[in-house]
Amino acid sequence: MVTFRSIVLNEPVRTEITEACGDRFLLGLIGAGIGGSASPPLHEAEGEALGLRCLYQLIDIEALGLPAEAVGELLREARRMGFAGVNVTHPCKQLALEHLDELSPTTRALGAANTVVFEDGRAVGYNTDHSGFSRSFQLGLASVPLGRVVLLGAGGAGTAVAHAALSLGVRELAVVDRDEQRAARLAHALAAHFGSERVLAANGDSLERHFAGADGLIHATPTGMASHPGVPLPLELLHREMWVADIVYMPLETELLRYARELGCRTLDGGGMAVFQAAASFQLFTGRQPDAERMLRHFAALVPQTDRSNGQQER
Repeated sequence: MVTFRSIVLNEPVRTEITEACGDRFLLGLIGAGIGGSASPPLHEAEGEALGLRCLYQLIDIEALGLPAEAVGELLREARRMGFAGVNVTHPCKQLALEHLDELSPTTRALGAANTVVFEDGRAVGYNTDHSGFSRSFQLGLASVPLGRVVLLGAGGAGTAVAHAALSLGVRELAVVDRDEQRAARLAHALAAHFGSERVLAANGDSLERHFAGADGLIHATPTGMASHPGVPLPLELLHREMWVADIVYMPLETELLRYARELGCRTLDGGGMAVFQAAASFQLFTGRQPDAERMLRHFAALVPQTDRSNGQQER
């Protein structure tokens, strides 16, 4: 059995806040390679601004040597120890579903949860990635063409942004994943909801054709994160007439975005999505309405930790 003290990485649990009661909230994040996450300072600072006492813990399965399948045991332990809730990130968003007692309608439709709230002895799953991406896109890429868009990544985050993109009006979405069966499953699920004429699964042989006529690219894989450096596709596929949105925010300027900017593309980094999904999660955890603009300003204060000249996160 995984004990609570073995899963908490950033500091030991303070005994005075092990119960989510009154104005005190113990929160956390379960995922891999999350040591540089902005979630702890975002939630804790917003809590302080609202007169709440929040402690946000990181539970990094990669650092602990645990498989993604351990998410169920980690959720049970967090609930036992009095967490108000936890966020869930790569690679556990889809695996978490079978360990939850209830799902919001959006979470059920997406098949992935990034927020779990413990209430009345039950674990309830939500997805705030969908709304977080939508709001960020509307602010950062207003008025871009939405004819044909390539989505790279068909995992939990990719599923959320795919629904968001089609809801925003993308006319045709080509889903790409290194696991072509996973891309086909997502495309099939999206087609059932949005119509088969608006979604297709693109295999490796057809990538050049899809990019040649694409208005935009949405990148929704871990590649480009500080813990997963590199680029997710051959950069020569990009062209200056397309826009590029990346959901990665550690670092804000990935190699993909840097190349796209140099090419002349309009770009959107993952910072806005990170903040807006966090704001929605904060409200679910605490029942209090956060100030998203204040959270954006706080996030911007954390940005200098990222060296935009080389895309690497400073220590």
